[in-house]
Amino acid sequence: MAKTGYGKRSAGDEDPHADPDFAHLSPRDADVAVFIDHLDDGHAMGHKVLAAEHPRYGQQAMRSSLNRLTEAGHLRWIKEHITVEDNSMRWVTRTYWSRTRRSPEWWAEFARERHGRDVTQDYRPGLARVEGPAPQPTPDVAQDERAVDEPSVAYRTLVGLRAADPRMPLSEADCRSLEPLAEEWLSRGATPNGITRALTDGLPPTVSNPGGFARKRLEAKMPPQHTDTDTAPAETRPLRGRVTRVIMACATCDQDERTVKIDRGICEDCRKEEAENPTSDEDIVKGFEEIAHLGITSAYYLKRKLERKTGGPVPDTFRPVPIEDLVFYHFRDNRDRIANGLPPRRWNW
Repeated sequence: MAKTGYGKRSAGDEDPHADPDFAHLSPRDADVAVFIDHLDDGHAMGHKVLAAEHPRYGQQAMRSSLNRLTEAGHLRWIKEHITVEDNSMRWVTRTYWSRTRRSPEWWAEFARERHGRDVTQDYRPGLARVEGPAPQPTPDVAQDERAVDEPSVAYRTLVGLRAADPRMPLSEADCRSLEPLAEEWLSRGATPNGITRALTDGLPPTVSNPGGFARKRLEAKMPPQHTDTDTAPAETRPLRGRVTRVIMACATCDQDERTVKIDRGICEDCRKEEAENPTSDEDIVKGFEEIAHLGITSAYYLKRKLERKTGGPVPDTFRPVPIEDLVFYHFRDNRDRIANGLPPRRWNW
């Protein structure tokens, strides 16, 4: 998952799931599209992260597929300029995904609608859009049971009066009966130390009825109740912000339309580079066939070489590693190298 506020974001207004969702794409791009569509919102969308989690394709293949998904109208990288109420400003790049194929005009209108949206500062670095209340964590049953058995702050404050001043030794019954009043104090902004001072300051030499005395003071010195106009302190209130500018960014190099021309989500330089160095499905299939042939041939010659050294066949149980395991290791290594656009290694036996 990406940092809060970043990563995959659904563009919304999607068509229902259907088999032809990605029928217009090549087999590899459709595979990647289904993979991305099933990721949760907020998942990191870098080609390196996706390649590390995808079971078949490497970084170069994933990067090429992301570019083609962008051209097909499923992905857009959009930069949003955020102005916060403390007069700070920053640019953030959002990644928007649409299972439904969208036209460039639709994405342009979508970007224009981002302008003026309300955002708020998250507790982690960056800004997260205000889209609804955060889900509350569900406590465990064991935690609930411990919370029931644990005394409240108000009760512990009343119990502590005995240690604060020996003239106020409240009984357990006194503490239980006065607990609602102490909780009301806390709900109105009082602190446990404030309650202790209110009940112990200026005491007479002797207190014959500590429980009644405490009740009278709690009722007479009750703090005023908060009104609806009260606001949270500035240092604890989340900073508010607003999107003041929205521009399209290239899906490959992150340049935006201020400096380069963006066509269907890709800048001209990256489109030219992709055209000069294409990575097609046929190239990947051919690469797998080549390393499979290398694996079979290498296993044959390796076995012949070892037999010449030993004067005849040797069972795998007498070798540190079976021949098939060695071949499979190098086969898998070269498979990953080709999938990532690298040349295969020569196997020196």
